Amino acid sequence: MKPPAEHPEPIDARMRRAAQPVIAYPPNQLPPYDSNRLNQARATLSRTDRVTVNPRDAATFQVPAGHFFRIISTEGAQVGDLNLWNQHQLAERFYSGKTRALHGTHLSTGDRLWSSFPYLRPMATITADTLDWYGWDDDGASVHDVIGTRCDPYTSHLLSNEHYHYCCHSNLTRALAQHQGLSLVEAEHYVHDVLNVFMCTGFTRDTHQYFMKASPVRPGDYLEFFAEIDLLGALSACPGGDCSASHSSDAAACYPLIVEVYRPDASALVGWEPTAPSGYSGEHGL
Repeated sequence: MKPPAEHPEPIDARMRRAAQPVIAYPPNQLPPYDSNRLNQARATLSRTDRVTVNPRDAATFQVPAGHFFRIISTEGAQVGDLNLWNQHQLAERFYSGKTRALHGTHLSTGDRLWSSFPYLRPMATITADTLDWYGWDDDGASVHDVIGTRCDPYTSHLLSNEHYHYCCHSNLTRALAQHQGLSLVEAEHYVHDVLNVFMCTGFTRDTHQYFMKASPVRPGDYLEFFAEIDLLGALSACPGGDCSASHSSDAAACYPLIVEVYRPDASALVGWEPTAPSGYSGEHGL
């Protein structure tokens, strides 16, 4: 609990609190979601790859621009932590904070995953979400958040004084290091805040603290994306399982996740081009 306020309210406190909120980044200024074209492409998909992500571990996968990929629940309720990079340039990676600012705290169909500065472009677009029925519950929670940072061994050690090596951060670090032939130290530099796939989260109404609750995901549920550029992905099957009680431990029941990659018929995307990096000049006032 935070300590009580030490300073008295000003006489115009009520007026100041009554200021009207303004959406910081109006979504109507973003490029429109081309649902017709993407749905036509989805009707022609053929699978090209299938990757199993084992419990309390991570795996990498590659998705060419113009292809689709799905993260699929198969055996039981399981949360996944997703990292994305430009396959040809690891410095361009998923920017969860800007994605949150543009689309909100939780993502679903039509929302995009944006890349880091100075690129700031859509890396992937969500094209299907079998959990879109969940919406917002009575606790103010929803699924697929870009709030949480990923469970990690540093915070785990801070709170428990233990050394736990299978947090999502460590899982993603190992997977990227093995895929890229990097040392753990080199790979860790590129691991970043995640999309928490299938995770059910929100903020408490009294203290506004980040909370998690049991994921509603069922075997067969999936979250599907369209790759706007050539992607390298890494997915961790969180050691928290469905995140109903804890994470960063061996206590929770955990299950594998599947990533499937699909190629659409070329005729379905005639005229489509991968997204270009930001058009900002880069002068920064000089």
